[in-house]
Amino acid sequence: MLREFATPAPALSLIALVRDAHPVDAALDSVLAQDLRDWEMIVIDAGDSAEASAALAATLARRRDPRLRLLRLEGTGMAVARSRAMAEARGEAMLLLDTRDWLAPGALARLAEALAAAPEAVGAHGGCAVMAEGAAPGDRPLRRQPPGLPAGDLLERLLVGNPFADGGQLLLRREAVQQAGPFLPHLRLGGDWEYWIRLSLLGPWAAVSGAAPVLHLRRRAGQAGHRMARDPASIAPAMLAIWGNPALETRLGRARFLTLQRRAEAEAAWTIGQELMRHGQRAAGLERLRASVAQAPTPRRALLLAAAHALPMLPRALHGPFVAYPG
Repeated sequence: MLREFATPAPALSLIALVRDAHPVDAALDSVLAQDLRDWEMIVIDAGDSAEASAALAATLARRRDPRLRLLRLEGTGMAVARSRAMAEARGEAMLLLDTRDWLAPGALARLAEALAAAPEAVGAHGGCAVMAEGAAPGDRPLRRQPPGLPAGDLLERLLVGNPFADGGQLLLRREAVQQAGPFLPHLRLGGDWEYWIRLSLLGPWAAVSGAAPVLHLRRRAGQAGHRMARDPASIAPAMLAIWGNPALETRLGRARFLTLQRRAEAEAAWTIGQELMRHGQRAAGLERLRASVAQAPTPRRALLLAAAHALPMLPRALHGPFVAYPG
């Protein structure tokens, strides 16, 4: 259990989940270097290795910072671990950081400023920079994902697909988190997406100013999400949880609900087809891509579908979103 503190509650709580044996130093150091100093960081150790747990505890102890707190939750899934830490958090806003990633300088101050300027907002969002798997702070990013999304009501945008790469680019208001409830533990894929939609049902979002990223996201080679995304059964529970939420139809009305549901299904089919293609299952991938375009045709998707059919005749440099994963 976490210790009880008599000190005033911090402004922000960072929920940092350790999901593998990857070093956590970049994440810790990026938080300790932030301009905004009024925070606590709950580092969740959900692994089952006593050796790894001892190494993590020693890493935290070397920082000698009382704002770092360790929560040991052996054998729990990501959803349960996050929800437990969020219930323990004392800050008025929360950020969910994967310890494989790290925050950009000034990220917390920028996110907090955006959230404070919009009292009605459920959270604030910023952009991220995608880094190579073996990258370190200061390395050149592979690409930048600009903020792109505006401030305001993002519910319909989120229903069609998840535009947020990771929870580390979001600062969530405590009251909204409490109203939304915990993450759903049975969702192995799309759990974050479902949660952002639940939050969006409660109110609008704020956006940080400027194009500079707030998060450096380390690319995961062979991550489980890529493997599961090619299986329609993997995303089905999330789709059921999202579209089975009665508050959604009440908010949108029946006609708009059905329109957006069709678009979301088409987007899911496109993602599945794209992942099948990237895993070398070309025939099954093309079938999904064709179904997506038939359900929600756009000129861009029609062109990409034509390119997908011509893929064997194109050099790898032109394979675009269908380029095969290494190995």
